[in-house]
Amino acid sequence: MADSTQSSVISSSHGLPDASIGQGLPSAEKDAKLSLVRDLIYWRDLKKSGTVFAVSLLLLLSLAAFSIVSVVSYLLLALLSVTITFRVYKSVVQAVQKSDEGHPFKAYMEKNVTLSQESFRRHVDTALSHFNCILKQLMRLFLVEDLVDSLKLAVVMWLLTYVGAIFNGITLLIIADILIFSVPVFYEKYKAQIDHYVGMVREHIKCAVSKVQAKVPGVAKRKAE
Repeated sequence: MADSTQSSVISSSHGLPDASIGQGLPSAEKDAKLSLVRDLIYWRDLKKSGTVFAVSLLLLLSLAAFSIVSVVSYLLLALLSVTITFRVYKSVVQAVQKSDEGHPFKAYMEKNVTLSQESFRRHVDTALSHFNCILKQLMRLFLVEDLVDSLKLAVVMWLLTYVGAIFNGITLLIIADILIFSVPVFYEKYKAQIDHYVGMVREHIKCAVSKVQAKVPGVAKRKAE
């Protein structure tokens, strides 16, 4: 009995580091991805950020002018043209030089690009967690758990009806792409001035919300409790 208890304690003590490491890996991976995105939008590497911004903007402009089927077909056709041309070129060079270097894309073909079951489950669990959180918030807003928050959503939706009448979805994505690669840099440069004015706006909004809550009996009673 003592031996079995001791063995279970030993196995559990050996199992704890593995569990902690397993739990730490997704967090480290998430931090690495966030750091990569942050470096891109803050233009830490001008060449990399410029490439991502140019490609994303060109893709969105192409989608604005052509259908998504045409854009995807042209992109895949361009990629296939490059790979076929390079493959034929290397074959001709090897034939002329009488060398045997093998397939030019052999290094890429041997790479493991499959998605593991663990990684797939982790991404599914993350997506499901976000979906449940969004669903919970939507139920809270549409079932009017908090009247002020539901009114805020109604105002935002009303404003978006005017935005939708002026811009289509692709245009909004183009504007969002430009803002993502420009606003963070602008904010980092003028952080003190922007924070000052944002603080003033927040105070006015907070004051207005407080007045609205004071005039709504149900909300005021709930806040007092």
